[in-house]
Amino acid sequence: MSKQERRVFTEGFKREAVRLIETSGRTIAQIGEDLGVGLSTLSRWKRIYREAGSSSEPHDDVRQELVRLRKENAVLRQEREILKRAATFFAKDGVRP
Repeated sequence: MSKQERRVFTEGFKREAVRLIETSGRTIAQIGEDLGVGLSTLSRWKRIYREAGSSSEPHDDVRQELVRLRKENAVLRQEREILKRAATFFAKDGVRP
């Protein structure tokens, strides 16, 4: 009989798996099946990251992305308003006999 090799997962993979557990609305078993990771392994990762407080890190990333997108949205609204005013200005001045 041959000995089965032990798989090694990166921290990023583990964090993403925990994030999926917390946010996807799917069961740990479903996620484990999709990722090819055992139920007990995923449960252990979830417990470890919850205890360490590391599972909140992706939420910080989401908050930062939300702030960035809101700023971008404000800039785009300003640009749209400027373009509307320019179109109105040029439409009034446009046709001359």
